[in-house]
Amino acid sequence: MNYRKILFVVFLLLFVSSSPSLFAQDTTKTTEEEEWNWDVADIKGWVNFGKSMPSISLNYGFTDVDHKNITQQFANAGLFELKLGHTTRRVSHYGKNVIKYKYHYFYVSNISTSLAGGVDNPNELDTKTWRFGLSKSAGYGYKLGNAAVILYNTDSFDWTRVDFKNAADSPADQNTIDRFDESFRFGTSSEGGIRVVVTKLITLEAGYERSVIFERHLFWKWAGSFLIEKISQGLLDAFVKEIFKSSPSAGPVVNFVLKNALTYGIYELRQEKMNWPFSSAAPLSFDSFKFGVTFTF
Repeated sequence: MNYRKILFVVFLLLFVSSSPSLFAQDTTKTTEEEEWNWDVADIKGWVNFGKSMPSISLNYGFTDVDHKNITQQFANAGLFELKLGHTTRRVSHYGKNVIKYKYHYFYVSNISTSLAGGVDNPNELDTKTWRFGLSKSAGYGYKLGNAAVILYNTDSFDWTRVDFKNAADSPADQNTIDRFDESFRFGTSSEGGIRVVVTKLITLEAGYERSVIFERHLFWKWAGSFLIEKISQGLLDAFVKEIFKSSPSAGPVVNFVLKNALTYGIYELRQEKMNWPFSSAAPLSFDSFKFGVTFTF
């Protein structure tokens, strides 16, 4: 685990440990104006009874590129990303202080060594990557006065083109690179993080994403691996629902921790077998820390 991962984990732990009020029931009575349209009876509020609202997101971040069979070091890359989609936010039936959240979007991103702003190292592999895809982000959060904190998990289908800007020192490394270089490849990614709703319009966010790019798309093996992942998530969802029923205020944090832990573990297993547990080649992987803002209209 490198220092970026450590900083992100520390950030999450500090957030959870410093917010004991998240686990308290919301019993304070406020006026409709103070509720800031959280009351489910107000269909014109920004919760909007579950109706989707157009959203635009801008993200910047830092990416580590890796492949298990490439020995030469990759240069760090910077990331810029644009998302266009629709957001749904509504009061959960588990409790008035619990918010249910969904964000479906199309995205396009540029991941490039030049965006990282570092000094060029001739011994490292420079990359320039264009990526687009479809994503589904979902989670739960808390109403905090006139704001909200949402803990989310995202799954994506991606199409990625990686251009290697310099040749590898090793013929074996170059042979692996040639399987990805200058061609679109299918892949998947998952992200977990925090979104802070500041106003109806503005949401700030921070997340950690793991992405794998397949050397080639072996449909049946991929479908089997995907099915195992979805069954695991479904079983976990059923368990989390029981927690929501018995302790609604603990549900969002438990859901966030368990779902992202499961996803992290699955993507860790896919570092050597892209279609784990089935025999398959190692993927090209991207680990990214992203920070950004979403405008919801």
